[in-house]
Amino acid sequence: MSTTPTRKIGLWAAIATAVGIVVSSSAMVSLGEGFGLGGRGFIIAMIAAFALNLCVAFSFAELSGMIPRAGGLNRYTAPALGSTVSMIAVISGYVLVTLFAGSAEAGIAGLVVSDVFGLDAEPLLISLLFVAALVVVNIFSVKVYGAVQIILATALILSIAVLGIIGLTGLGAGEPVTTELPINPLGAGVLSLTALAFWLFIGVEFITPLAEELRRPRLYLPLAMILGLLIIFAADILFGFGALNYLLPEQLAGSPNPHLLAAEALAGPVGVLWMGIMTFLATASTLNTLMIAIPRMLAAQAEEGEMPSILARRNRFGAPWVAVLVLGVMFVLFLLTGFTDGESIITFILASVFCWVLAYIIAHLNVIVLRIRHPHAERSFRSPLGLTFQVVGILGMLFVMANISGDADQAAEIYSTVLILLGITAIYSVVWVKFVMKKGIFEVTPLEEIRKPPGTVQESAGSAQGSSVTT
Repeated sequence: MSTTPTRKIGLWAAIATAVGIVVSSSAMVSLGEGFGLGGRGFIIAMIAAFALNLCVAFSFAELSGMIPRAGGLNRYTAPALGSTVSMIAVISGYVLVTLFAGSAEAGIAGLVVSDVFGLDAEPLLISLLFVAALVVVNIFSVKVYGAVQIILATALILSIAVLGIIGLTGLGAGEPVTTELPINPLGAGVLSLTALAFWLFIGVEFITPLAEELRRPRLYLPLAMILGLLIIFAADILFGFGALNYLLPEQLAGSPNPHLLAAEALAGPVGVLWMGIMTFLATASTLNTLMIAIPRMLAAQAEEGEMPSILARRNRFGAPWVAVLVLGVMFVLFLLTGFTDGESIITFILASVFCWVLAYIIAHLNVIVLRIRHPHAERSFRSPLGLTFQVVGILGMLFVMANISGDADQAAEIYSTVLILLGITAIYSVVWVKFVMKKGIFEVTPLEEIRKPPGTVQESAGSAQGSSVTT
């Protein structure tokens, strides 16, 4: 017997969710590298990435307004492109990406606490305790989650913005740059940095799995995504432009930790400590968001028979506790392998971008197909200008995929990694749909069934899985 989620999350907690997954430790590194490679011209790539993510926000807002259910992309894909594509989209675009990128974030937290704060403890132990703490937080309730996320996201964004303002107003601790530099040294080539800039905004749609727990979902969901993107864009611009007042672009580009270098130039030793705290908060914010969103995607898939039924179990707080535990255990296993300590994690993060972009293409296709198949279905939000944002979004995503890296060897490694991941995911999805769900590979789920109240779908799904789905 499952517990129906209650509506506990307000607007600012929703914005914090949209911001929380985006402002990560790896995003701050990407921000520094981007301004290092492109100078102030990097803002052009940022605008392009912002526009593409605005298209994503419009598509997810329409899909969520049409199917106001927890779960996110899998719910939206099943009635448009079928369960097989639904599973591929969620597993490759979210679950696999989460395991690698999330584990890397936890690893970064351990290193920061150990090195910057000088604690006499193994970084791995710190990372493991960090993951365990967030698992506990997300098992207990989304009310606790909301409070934690508001604190983390607010502190993080304000810190980035304040450091940027320090640089822009000339109050930095270091020596200001007096050399005249071209605004956009790369010219049109700056657009090749769009994939790097994309990582600064990616994941804003993580608010959609909380559709059943938002107080006013029809208003708060699209508003949270759009405001989240604007807040991130403004804070990143302040930080990047402020840093370039005190550091040359080549200094940023040549540093493995450009955000720490910038913080030192802007605020001295205090800035390094400050950025260390920010990095820790960024990791906490990212993992906290993953811990609440991904388990709900898994639980929703389990309710539809696309995953083992045990993942759909919820506790008295309404949290999918089994899915939260499974994700936490998988984070721990990835940390124990030592993979997150290797240099290859940078390549895999770019591969993660590729997979995530593929999921976004599927989301845009969902909007297009559902507009054609169900033109008169109720939608609390409708993407403006017809299907313009969906078409532009798909073309833009294809550009990002084709220009995933400027290094030919790295790009080849990324493409090969992605093909392996997608191949395994596709085989699993086809086998599960065909032999466990006993459905046609491209058979779609009726829209009316997907839109049923949570208790109705969950109850019927649970009874059906009891006889056919085992763990």
